[in-house]
Amino acid sequence: MSSRRRFLQRSLAAGAGLWLAPEAILADPYRPAAGLRPYGAPVRIRGRVTGDGRALAGVAVSDGYDVTTTDAEGAFELLSSDRQRFVFASVPSGHRIPTADNGIASFYHRIQAGRDGEMRANFAFVSGSDDVNHAFLAVGDTQTQTDFEMDRFHAESIPDMGRTASLLAGRAAFGIAVGDIMFDDLSLFPRYEQGVGRVGIPFFQAVGNHDLDMDAGVDPDSIKTFERRFGPTYYSFDRGEVHYVVLDDVFWHSAGYIGHLDAEQLHWLGRDLDLVEDGRTVVVFLHIPAYSRQHERRGEESPRPNVSLTNRENLYRMLAPFEAHLISGHTHENEHVFQSGVHEHILGTTCGAWWSDQICHDGTPNGYAVYEVAGSEVKWRYKSTDLPRSAQMRLYPAGSDPAMPGELVANIWDWEPGWSVRWFEDGVQRGTLEPRVGMDPLAVARFEGPEAPAHRTWVQPQLTEHLLRADIADASGSITVEAVDRFGRVYTGQLS
Repeated sequence: MSSRRRFLQRSLAAGAGLWLAPEAILADPYRPAAGLRPYGAPVRIRGRVTGDGRALAGVAVSDGYDVTTTDAEGAFELLSSDRQRFVFASVPSGHRIPTADNGIASFYHRIQAGRDGEMRANFAFVSGSDDVNHAFLAVGDTQTQTDFEMDRFHAESIPDMGRTASLLAGRAAFGIAVGDIMFDDLSLFPRYEQGVGRVGIPFFQAVGNHDLDMDAGVDPDSIKTFERRFGPTYYSFDRGEVHYVVLDDVFWHSAGYIGHLDAEQLHWLGRDLDLVEDGRTVVVFLHIPAYSRQHERRGEESPRPNVSLTNRENLYRMLAPFEAHLISGHTHENEHVFQSGVHEHILGTTCGAWWSDQICHDGTPNGYAVYEVAGSEVKWRYKSTDLPRSAQMRLYPAGSDPAMPGELVANIWDWEPGWSVRWFEDGVQRGTLEPRVGMDPLAVARFEGPEAPAHRTWVQPQLTEHLLRADIADASGSITVEAVDRFGRVYTGQLS
């Protein structure tokens, strides 16, 4: 055995105790970030990255721990281990996202070394249309558990996404499901793939807490079924001027899960972001929000460890040099959070309130988000299933909320402080609407009580921050609400 090989084995073995119990993580969420690479038998991976058959230089290639880049000949060499499951290339800008026949993004090889500990892995990309202007659909929590729910996904959600994708024709587009694709029954994954394959754009996936093998004893074993379908659970790619990252922040500990980014993933993320210029736009997809204000609305002192990232400050620090957006799901509520210089978009769900209705438990219609990118500028809009793009609010007359008699209530599900909202009586501006925490009256009517909704009797209405109100006690004419988002787009609603 060569001295180099012995050194590598010792280095890999140094991190043998990396996987910690959840109690240790919760006691000190940042300690695991100091861990070293887990042990394993060395694997040397050599390969080449090409575009239209010609060498591509500077493309990032990784095994989920180390990151290297291709040389002028498109060649790379990576010292890995048989503990790592995949070698993957970050799809470079200006090139099509490679897909399997079902439209699922395919940018990786499983690590399978020969007897000599060597492996060959080549990546052949094909140039596409200019993707400086591009778009993507972000799909939160499809969360199908039964054939009935999957049938609705195919009959309602998929055709709507397809229509949206057709409107984006002419610009490079992709889709991504940000976790909880399933509701524990992983045998339905193939039907999900069949569905998104009909949308007509490549689809990426992030893993959610309901996408796991829950009989697994430790976190790495909980994602084996997901990996068989979709490959690595964290990776990156580029479109135009934007760098995209997908993370796995669901840490499984055999009796449940917490929001956590483990040491190996954080190490990889640091190496990946080292290749990105300061000031560039970086969009990160993950399932569990880095930070949700759900606990504040409920009067709790701190976020629950299964609702927000326990070590989110690590992520914020790593994203500090960039114009960063996080896009997450998990809570089944639409929410915008601005924390440590990062804008997080927490998405309403494609399944609504677990396929019990056409709305989520905060009153947001079931749907998905549409993002349009021009250069480094990102614009977004929530798209409700089977409703026009202009449908961005629901209005309630005075008296709809017993806690606020005499007040107009508007649920503007994608509202955030960059919006301005005014109300008019008979065409004359009377004032502005101000945000308050409350429950959507329609969600209360449909979900409150032990017997409702029939399909999921445990669903209950939840407090939200995207209710806006105005005192209209002295108004007697026709009421119109005008909402202008941060991009200057105008939406209107009228009380009948």
